Amino acid sequence: QVQLVESGGGLVQPGGSLRLSCTASGIIFSIYTMGWYRQVPGKQRELVATVTNSGITNYADSMKGRFTISRDNAKNTWYLQMNSLKPEDTAVYYCSARIKSRPVTTPGDYWGQGTQVTVSS
Repeated sequence: QVQLVESGGGLVQPGGSLRLSCTASGIIFSIYTMGWYRQVPGKQRELVATVTNSGITNYADSMKGRFTISRDNAKNTWYLQMNSLKPEDTAVYYCSARIKSRPVTTPGDYWGQGTQVTVSS
């Protein structure tokens, strides 16, 4: 089994910064794309950012220049550095990854449990 555990959410003032972390554990052969998504009540989950195993990043337009995704392959961990936070960034943030557990298995998509980020004065 594979588990993703997030950390780093919390309450921050507008203009502040937070760094989220996500660590994958369990039976892992290879991790492909790692990503972050977010969701507010009543809305669909939306993409924040992704990073491939070769380091290619992709960001939602509203996060470009403010958020940075990075990964530490040796630790099976990836991060989301969030700067210049705005009240509209308030959401539950989920990490996700496409992981192959064994060489002969098909990769699966896994999700963390979510961490709340609240931007408010």
